[in-house]
Amino acid sequence: MICNLTPLLVPHPSNSFCRDQRTFKQYSCAQTMSSSPYILSLSVILFINQANPAMTIETEIPLGSRIGAAGTQSWVSPSGRFAFGFYPEGEGFSIGVWLVIGTSRSIMWTANRDDPPVSGGSVVLTYGGSLQWIPANAGSQGKSISATSTPAASAGMLDTGNFVLFDMKKQVIWSTFSSPSDTLLPGQNLPPGSQLFSSVSDTNHATGKYRLFNQEDGNLVMYPVGAIDPDSSYWNTGTFGSGYFLTLSLDPNGTLWLFDQNSAYKDVLFLANRSSSNAFPDRRQSFFHLTLGADGILRLYSLVFSGNGKAPITEVKWLQPNSDRCLVKGVCGPNSYCQVTANGETSCSCLPGFEFSIANQGCWRVQQIDGCANNDDIRMISTMVQVKNTSWSDNSYNVPPPTTSIEACKELCQSDCACEIAMFDSYCSKQMLPMRYGRMVPGSNMTLYVKVYTRDTRVVIRKKASKSASSVAMLISGAALAIFSIAVLSVSTLLCKNRQALRYTRPPQQQDFELDETIGIQSYSFHDLELSTNNFAEELGRGAYGTVFKGVLTSNNKDVAVKRLEKMAENGEREFHRENVPVTRPAMKSIVQMLEGSAEVRQPPPPASFSQSLG
Repeated sequence: MICNLTPLLVPHPSNSFCRDQRTFKQYSCAQTMSSSPYILSLSVILFINQANPAMTIETEIPLGSRIGAAGTQSWVSPSGRFAFGFYPEGEGFSIGVWLVIGTSRSIMWTANRDDPPVSGGSVVLTYGGSLQWIPANAGSQGKSISATSTPAASAGMLDTGNFVLFDMKKQVIWSTFSSPSDTLLPGQNLPPGSQLFSSVSDTNHATGKYRLFNQEDGNLVMYPVGAIDPDSSYWNTGTFGSGYFLTLSLDPNGTLWLFDQNSAYKDVLFLANRSSSNAFPDRRQSFFHLTLGADGILRLYSLVFSGNGKAPITEVKWLQPNSDRCLVKGVCGPNSYCQVTANGETSCSCLPGFEFSIANQGCWRVQQIDGCANNDDIRMISTMVQVKNTSWSDNSYNVPPPTTSIEACKELCQSDCACEIAMFDSYCSKQMLPMRYGRMVPGSNMTLYVKVYTRDTRVVIRKKASKSASSVAMLISGAALAIFSIAVLSVSTLLCKNRQALRYTRPPQQQDFELDETIGIQSYSFHDLELSTNNFAEELGRGAYGTVFKGVLTSNNKDVAVKRLEKMAENGEREFHRENVPVTRPAMKSIVQMLEGSAEVRQPPPPASFSQSLG
């Protein structure tokens, strides 16, 4: 067995096997074990993990130290392999620990990973003993990076990749190893109840879609984020029941272990190849890290540094799931299924009648229809479309009898308005949306029948024709009503105008009025009087100045007396007017007639004639 030990500041405990070099370089030792090949390695791992991190190489960072986002400031480990500080992300900066790889970096840990990137500011180890981000704007509120109950006295960036805070006794009170993000480094453990969460992408280190959960039942399981039921898991170690409270650990040689609380190993997930001396060229420069990728795959990386300034050689030594990338549940989103392309990449396809909302984020129905809704305006026709050679998570709400045939299964779903998909896999089940975790499985005996909706064009045409006829009828009715209203308004206006005009119209001369005081005296021409008296044929009597004749008005056969004047003198004129003046005051209409000239009145004699007659 060959082992590499992290450098310590104390003599190595295995002096009988290893030469204590008493330097800050790595120790190397070799031992061949014929029995129990893992015992010594495990004891060394536990010794290293339990050793005080303060005993590893670090550069002390005193209180009051700060680094800014501008420039290339960072706190670097003694070997220069790891650094802590600001790194660019999006349009701002995030704070974390990274592995220096030539001129690039690989992010190992991120502080407050789900907060938006900051625009600048500084990271300060305050005199109060806390690690904080202080914004450039003095009016803005800072943010804590570490959470400790005891004030820190100093900090250090270790060569293990662990950034730590120390108290006055040089004891670690906080470390990045205690709160991993998506990566485990050599010497770092994942204790029971802890999780690794994938990043969104290689350039966005916020919490992604997948998690590695070290369950307290002894099983190490990978799930989509948000899923907790066992059916949603897509990989596990199968160590359930082998012991409780197992811890996952990565040793400096790249071996992945699961050991219990008694430090007894329970499972080896990956054992580094020690049978060949050429397994790792330039062994002293080999470095490993375990990362849960944004695609949901857990990978163990090996980086071999040549030491001549060149970029390291990176190799994936182990990965899970390792046979089919479509085994990662949720890679394609709801209502879509995954298939592996010829170049090994994944491709997502929607179920029939569905379309992508966002690429690889799931599919939704083209026609958003509630199959049980009664909508007379929209009539849909459903057909069952077959999808073969796929596998899905069961989301059934009804399971017909086991004797149901595949055709009967299809018909049962077709006739059920709540059924969206019929699944037949030696038995029938009615499925609800959304369908999850679909993948292409050649040779699978699972068959889906997807209900696809299309519009009933005949109903649409009838509805359109009915609506058109109704619209025409409404238009005609409206036009008729408008014409009728205009006619009524016109007639009413005309009648009102005529009525107003009649009030001021001169009465016709042939019209018969009652000869009373309210109407006044009606005037007749001499010819009219001749006709009414039959040329003054019947005499009724004589007066001082004329003769009275009987007459009949031709308009209404009314008997009248007509006086014909025979002597005209001044006194006679006055007598005539005296005899014809009504007892009462003349009506206003008589005055109007006299003013209009309807009643003829001779000019009165001059006053001198009256004076002479009186004299």
